[in-house]
Amino acid sequence: MDKKTTGIIATVATVLLCGCPGLLSLCWGLLSAFASFVPGAEIDIFGSSDPSSAMTMGIVTICVGIIFVVIPIVVGFLTLRNKPETVVPSNEPVPPAI
Repeated sequence: MDKKTTGIIATVATVLLCGCPGLLSLCWGLLSAFASFVPGAEIDIFGSSDPSSAMTMGIVTICVGIIFVVIPIVVGFLTLRNKPETVVPSNEPVPPAI
């Protein structure tokens, strides 16, 4: 396999394993943060019905979701970019200028 195919496989794998759960985490965090502002909402975050616990859970989940969404972007950039070619120095003499 060449490096381009390996990069594509790595990018697809990270999108499936990190990107999709990251997007779900972002949605859950937004929903949880929004629920903390709704009056009379039935909030149950680990046995707590305090709206501040829902807000904390929402903010933490949004942060984790952002990290999970950024991982496939970084992997795709690092594996699929065009790397500059290395110049091999030559020990041959330079021809004289005319």
